Amino acid sequence: MATMRAIVVEEFGGPEVLELAEVERPEPGPGEVLVRVESAGINYADTMRRQNQYLKKQTLPFVPGSEVAGTVEALGSGVSNVSEGDRIVNLGNDGGYAEYAVVPSRTVIPVPDGLGPDEAAAIPLQGLTAYHVLKTTGRLAEGESVVVHAAAGGVGYLAVQMAKLMGAGTVIATASNQEKLNLAKDLGADVVIDYTESSWPESVKTATGGRGADVILEMVGGDFPEKNLDCLAPFGRMVVYGAASGEPSSVELFRLMRRQQTVSGFFLPWVLDDTDLLAASMGEILSWLGSGELKLNVGGRYPLSDAAKAHADLEGRKTVGKLVLNP
Repeated sequence: MATMRAIVVEEFGGPEVLELAEVERPEPGPGEVLVRVESAGINYADTMRRQNQYLKKQTLPFVPGSEVAGTVEALGSGVSNVSEGDRIVNLGNDGGYAEYAVVPSRTVIPVPDGLGPDEAAAIPLQGLTAYHVLKTTGRLAEGESVVVHAAAGGVGYLAVQMAKLMGAGTVIATASNQEKLNLAKDLGADVVIDYTESSWPESVKTATGGRGADVILEMVGGDFPEKNLDCLAPFGRMVVYGAASGEPSSVELFRLMRRQQTVSGFFLPWVLDDTDLLAASMGEILSWLGSGELKLNVGGRYPLSDAAKAHADLEGRKTVGKLVLNP
């Protein structure tokens, strides 16, 4: 029996439940491929699954990690769209925090030449999320203003750049310290705001001439949704795609009527189920990468054995950009 190292979660809880173990190496079934994992993306969704607080309930035990980049090692029966030795990246459900992972062949994305595995792992979840919260759900139009919270994080880092590429008039980036604010400015943000200061909604209104922002990307939770609505423009759209604080939120529905505001939710699996939408958006993202208009940032690389530390750093807001595990 072939074995491999993997991070296994036997019980829900804090980062300490991420344990390195020796487990049986999976074999690809019909329509599947076995990938030798070179880089596994780390995302807030992984931390939520670890606590069983994700939108979909998690069963135990499991190997976390929805995002893998690596080399195709073996093919299951009926697979014809990829070959052994191909460099691919894939976004699935779990199993990525391991030396090998089995993924459906229909969901693999070829990695362009010149893009390393760590950089490839930075694309699917966060790249597609940034793209679709702005364009598909947020319906960002040319010349409109947009607020990107946690602008130095994995999604925020890409969303600031994509907003400019999509023609936003004013990109307002928020972050928790000056280093992160400087990074957002370097990425093209027109205005940067420290969201640890209670007056940040007033700063957003000032930056938009008192009108408020047309689109606000919300992923913090707690009291942020209500504060976002305070500085959301008439006919503005707030897109909710996470709750990094882990704190529950509530919104008074009748207040939306006063300024004709909209609150929308975004959940990436719906995009992954639409093959045409997925292909079109990935094509545009890859074209931006190829032209150099879109920059990636791998902010932290951790060995597989340090998965718990990586989660603790992410949840403690100690990181910038994309975090990856290298098995």
